[in-house]
Amino acid sequence: MSRAGLSCPGCGSSNVVDDDLYCQAQMVCADCGSVVSEGVLAAEEFVGCSEVSYSRTTAVTKKPCMNLKKGLQRVKAICQILRVKSEIENLSQSHYQQAYQHQHFIKVSLQKKEILGGCCVIASCRQFNWPITMGTISYLLDADPMVVGGVYQEMVKILNIEVPITNFTDVLEAHSQEYKISSLHVPEELAENSTDLAKCAMGLVELAADSWIVTGRTPVPIMMAAIYLSWQSLKPNKHRLKVSLEKFCQIAKVKKQKPATKRITEMKEVLCKLGKEIPWVREAVTPDNVVQLVEDILKHRPALLRRALRAHEDALLAESQASCGDSLTEETAPAQVSNASSVEHLELNAERAQQPGDGDENLCTGPEMHIDTQGGKDSVTNWGKRVLFAPPCVIHAKRRRAEQPEVKDVTGDEEISDSEIDSYIRTPREARDFALMQKISEIEKS
Repeated sequence: MSRAGLSCPGCGSSNVVDDDLYCQAQMVCADCGSVVSEGVLAAEEFVGCSEVSYSRTTAVTKKPCMNLKKGLQRVKAICQILRVKSEIENLSQSHYQQAYQHQHFIKVSLQKKEILGGCCVIASCRQFNWPITMGTISYLLDADPMVVGGVYQEMVKILNIEVPITNFTDVLEAHSQEYKISSLHVPEELAENSTDLAKCAMGLVELAADSWIVTGRTPVPIMMAAIYLSWQSLKPNKHRLKVSLEKFCQIAKVKKQKPATKRITEMKEVLCKLGKEIPWVREAVTPDNVVQLVEDILKHRPALLRRALRAHEDALLAESQASCGDSLTEETAPAQVSNASSVEHLELNAERAQQPGDGDENLCTGPEMHIDTQGGKDSVTNWGKRVLFAPPCVIHAKRRRAEQPEVKDVTGDEEISDSEIDSYIRTPREARDFALMQKISEIEKS
């Protein structure tokens, strides 16, 4: 059946008929066979419209994958734990989404993607000048700080994020606020203001930096040691002086850092060296009572440092002059030893020189150690012990192991001396056989 008013878009023919071969009603061109209209789309306006691909007609917005959703939730959880501002949380999620979809991080492991979320939080906090340490994020992620630091540097470089340098004072103030030692948490004799605590701790950290204690050390144990000593020195009553570091961490509800105990010992040694130079202190300054002098030491720190260095140099100069005077006295003194005893003494020294050393080869003779052979006996001295302040790795230098000679493989072709052969001969028969072989070899040679 022909339909008037319709034409074929392919050939322009008006000979359009119904197609009864299919269940759905449609009209085709009788001349070329093109479908003119299909189903209800029989209106003239739809005929000859432009082609649209299937993907374009059914396209929807691309939904984020499940790992990206979990990563964004993890970033949000970290921000809520740290109680940061909403702007930092939004920026952290934006950084994470940008880094997750980057081609450099799209095929990495899930563990690295988890660390990537923490690194985005660090970068966002530093952009808003919100103090936070790498160790805090590493603790929340239960990851190695070295790995977190590597991923952070990689992310900042690839995404081209401008991160300002963190001020250590802000970090120390933020760290001191983690200690629950205010009047709301502990009794009045143990309570302390976080601002005063951070101010005193900052002075101790600066003193530790001047005396090489901070060099090459992680910051968290040093901050914990400084806060503990500051807490004791602000109100040095009997209640605080009896509290150990472990008990202090339990009171403040923080996790104790094992290296903090050593940092406390090192800081007390430095405080004792400066406390001895205070003119109005009459009693002996010891690590037990030096905490009471922390306020005076920090107040006059530059002057006390100069006095301590000058006193130490004067002591070294007096010691060197005394040793030079003793050596000159020994050289000008008359010889009271007879020729026989002198010869005997020289022979004894020669025998000792030929004998192997008594373990001196195991001592370190590197640049940090100095061997003094004066006075008739060997003594090893460390240059770090001759100065007032030196790095702890120099003061407590480890002794290097002596280089053992390389053990060569036994091939059986090595030459054997006659004395060694005699040691292997056990029975008279072997002795006779060995003598007979020697005679035979002599006869053959002759």
